[in-house]
Amino acid sequence: MDSSQSTEGSSGTSDVPAIPAAAAGAPVAEPSRDRRGWRRFAMDTRPLRHPPFRRLWSSTIVTAVGSQLTAVAVPKQIFDITGSSAWVGYASLAGLVPLVVFALWGGAIADSMDRRKLLLITNCGIAGTSLLFWAQAIAGLDSVVVLMALLALQQAFFGLNSPARTASIARLVPAGELPAANALNSTVMQTGLVAGPLLAGSLIPVIGLPELYLIDAAALCATVWAVFRLPSLPPLDGSATRRAGWRQIAEGFHYMSQRRVLLLSFLADIIAMVFGMPRALFPQLASQTFAPYGQGLALGLLYAAIPIGAVVGGLFSGTFSRARRHGLMVVGAVVAWGLAVAGSGLSGNLWIAVALLAVAGVADMVSMVFRGAILLSAATDEMRGRMQGVFTVVVAGGPRLADVLHGTSGSALGPRATVAGGGLLVVLIMLALAAAVPELRRYRI
Repeated sequence: MDSSQSTEGSSGTSDVPAIPAAAAGAPVAEPSRDRRGWRRFAMDTRPLRHPPFRRLWSSTIVTAVGSQLTAVAVPKQIFDITGSSAWVGYASLAGLVPLVVFALWGGAIADSMDRRKLLLITNCGIAGTSLLFWAQAIAGLDSVVVLMALLALQQAFFGLNSPARTASIARLVPAGELPAANALNSTVMQTGLVAGPLLAGSLIPVIGLPELYLIDAAALCATVWAVFRLPSLPPLDGSATRRAGWRQIAEGFHYMSQRRVLLLSFLADIIAMVFGMPRALFPQLASQTFAPYGQGLALGLLYAAIPIGAVVGGLFSGTFSRARRHGLMVVGAVVAWGLAVAGSGLSGNLWIAVALLAVAGVADMVSMVFRGAILLSAATDEMRGRMQGVFTVVVAGGPRLADVLHGTSGSALGPRATVAGGGLLVVLIMLALAAAVPELRRYRI
């Protein structure tokens, strides 16, 4: 199929029809140019030729790092006040609940109003929350209750923002460039996960916590300006005055239940994260298995390995972002993730374990790229916001469930056995699912 057309479905599935990209409100792709030499492997930057997407993506570069400053500052401040890691965990839960609720509601809102307007409102809300974080820190309130309330408010705004932001991508680039656009976005976000905490750790002793919040607020102003310059993104079905309530949320779940490829894409991520995300065991591995290397060094390398691998995968996304068999790419990526995680658990050598976790990060990037492309191409525009709301819940909830599962199993079975066993479970369950339900592995554009 020519890249100038969109397929809202798959040649292997009958429940999602093919729709031209122009009908879905996306720009028409320019003729593809052959990429020779090393350019065939480098990041596919075609989506950046479209000014609206370029503005949205450029703002993400700044906020991906800025948001991590607050993500580090909040638990640091809570620990300084309480001296307890338990309170840090409670704060994480305080942020998760509003994120889940408002992501689902935000998806319905994103399908019923101009997404540009919603992004403006929510980005201003997130920036305002960062200013409130700065105000409480500069005032020296030292109140965990205030911090948890502000964190809940921030995550509520993020839950409203994320579905609209991601669903808008399909209106800004042609369907054939969705994997490349997702790779660009995911690479920036993963880079923020690496650079943001490192920058925060360097700045805290120099400028202090209040200024970190202020820097984040300033970075968010760049996002507001970029969103302001986006074109209007009203619902294509003319439902701008439709209410967004529980009925619309329920319609989203019903829509998803009728399209198994969407359900399977969510399930693939749940399998990979719940059974295969070993981060809860990193402190135990660093203090026991890899103690001879130095606990601090081991812990830092273990936490950094997966995001570094994801960044490397994004930089070389030209090797896979033009693939058409999106479903098969997801299956292969999840299996590769499981194998790499299992290998890291079996290894008693820190450097081999870190290298394998980095390979897992590459596989995770491939999975993110094509799961995102499936969600944007297999769902019609009037449902994309709600699908992205569910996606936000899955992405946020899966690793947290993994923390509970791996932490409990690690205490009983030991960290290495738990990591290796979890990775192998990912492989077995994913292969069994792909064999039993072929819609995902057959999905293509």
